[in-house]
Amino acid sequence: MNLNGKIAVVTGAASGIGKEIARVYLAAGAKVAIADINQQAADAVAQELGGSSGHALGIAMDVTDEAQVEAGMAQTVDAFGGIDILVSNAGIQIVAPLDEFDFADWKKLLAIHLDGAFLTSRAALRQMYRQGRGGNVILMGSVHSKEASVLKAPYVTAKHGLMGLAKVIAKEGARHRVRANVICPGFVRTPLVEKQIPEQAKTLGISEDEVIRKVMLGGTVDGEFSTFEDVAQVALFFAAFETNALTGQSLNVSHGWSMT
Repeated sequence: MNLNGKIAVVTGAASGIGKEIARVYLAAGAKVAIADINQQAADAVAQELGGSSGHALGIAMDVTDEAQVEAGMAQTVDAFGGIDILVSNAGIQIVAPLDEFDFADWKKLLAIHLDGAFLTSRAALRQMYRQGRGGNVILMGSVHSKEASVLKAPYVTAKHGLMGLAKVIAKEGARHRVRANVICPGFVRTPLVEKQIPEQAKTLGISEDEVIRKVMLGGTVDGEFSTFEDVAQVALFFAAFETNALTGQSLNVSHGWSMT
């Protein structure tokens, strides 16, 4: 699989899964816009991964801000000449029982996951359609796109919503040879997951070790976390696939945590 000559935008790419996807894409021959709400961090990652090649570009992008999304996509086109791949990866996590969940937190989480996916997908699709050379939209779902867990009502809601959005993009984009698919990771030891461990331990009244063993990894086949590299390799597979034979689909990367 290679991405020679392809241009990708990866959101939330200054750390974690997004950074690893950017690394893998660059190694596969793509030019990559490192989009993140933190401009300084995005620039640092672009320099770290791209060096003096000119193949990595840091972009400031709050995915909930329409103007910033449009500007960031335009900056990518100006720098690299187009957009062939979008990885909508930016996200947050807030955990609490539904009856105690603050409405402002509910709206914030849904805005980043759903509004962000909509705004970045819309901007990428407009460019892909104009180019006439097809493309791939990859949404970062979760095993919670198919399953539910306590304390995560807005996250589960948002991740389920991404499945529907991807299917619509797949149907509308087909005549333009634009595909859309969803990656559904299990628990990966990102900063978001690390933050959840003590929060869930406190809320559920169990130890942090029990949160890891029973809540996060209890449903896996081997008691292992998924890794950044695991997810990035699936992102490469989706990005390199060139026909409509693979569109509107989802793939779990979860050590068997969910098998639906």
